[in-house]
Amino acid sequence: MEIQMHSIHFKADKKLLDFISDKLNKLEQFNQHVISAEVFLRLDKDREKENKITEIKLLVPGKELFAKRKCKSFEEAADETIDALKKQIIKEKEKNQ
Repeated sequence: MEIQMHSIHFKADKKLLDFISDKLNKLEQFNQHVISAEVFLRLDKDREKENKITEIKLLVPGKELFAKRKCKSFEEAADETIDALKKQIIKEKEKNQ
């Protein structure tokens, strides 16, 4: 799977990018045909605590899956976003059978 990462309004450290890559690669357990993933990490301008936004666009044959979460940390947001994508993959797989 090809993974593109974009951090908007800040510089993401390697540890965070590796964490997200590892989590995304685990999605291949549910669908081996994942083509690519595009990750957007964004800092919201709000001064509130939950200002870290993670958006992931997942490309599978014939479909584009998308999830977005806003949390206190990028790790938490990435976890929740990837869980949402996992549910979408499973639902899509069940629908096709």
